[in-house]
Amino acid sequence: MTRVIAGTNKRRNWKFRPLCVLMLYAPSAPLSAQRQELGLTLGRLFASDDSGAIGRIRLKSGAALQANYAIRIVQLDALALLGEVHLLASPLRELDTNLANLTRDFATLYVTPGLRVKFAPGSRISPYFAIGGGYALYEQSTMTTGGQPNTAPRHTHRGVIDFGGGIDVVLLHWLGLRLEERDFYSGKPSLNLRTPGSGLHNVVAGGGFVLRF
Repeated sequence: MTRVIAGTNKRRNWKFRPLCVLMLYAPSAPLSAQRQELGLTLGRLFASDDSGAIGRIRLKSGAALQANYAIRIVQLDALALLGEVHLLASPLRELDTNLANLTRDFATLYVTPGLRVKFAPGSRISPYFAIGGGYALYEQSTMTTGGQPNTAPRHTHRGVIDFGGGIDVVLLHWLGLRLEERDFYSGKPSLNLRTPGSGLHNVVAGGGFVLRF
């Protein structure tokens, strides 16, 4: 009786061995097997000056909510090439000005498809550089800085290009930490005043997490 039970226990243990091996192998799955990434980051748009000869116009800093989807196109030992779509939304950016007839504040949306080059993609720490371009939407406030109804259009559509870089740090095989900085150079929102230059630099720095699958 004792031998039968012992033999039965051995057979039962053998049945669970493949599952145990799979559980041990899964966390160490190579990063090269994961072709897609979803990055979620929170950043801050830096304050910038857009003053002209008439008066002072300073764009205050604002929060930036960002999402980035990327898929690997090519991977080598030294680097990987990914196609990406980057989305940035900033709900409020106010103007600091001594003029009374300007747009008081505006919201921002950027959608920029592009390419990213990641160095040492199989390592735990991977720096990268990204560049892209696409669509910019500005939603102007209904009131001016002087408290009057704003005559500027409610929505302004522009083009935008973005470039920047960052670093990814692997925490788990499916989860990473991301720190990055990008510059979105776009057409200007409607501020009710013509200022020098046709474009505006919108520099944002932030950090968050990356999901790999």
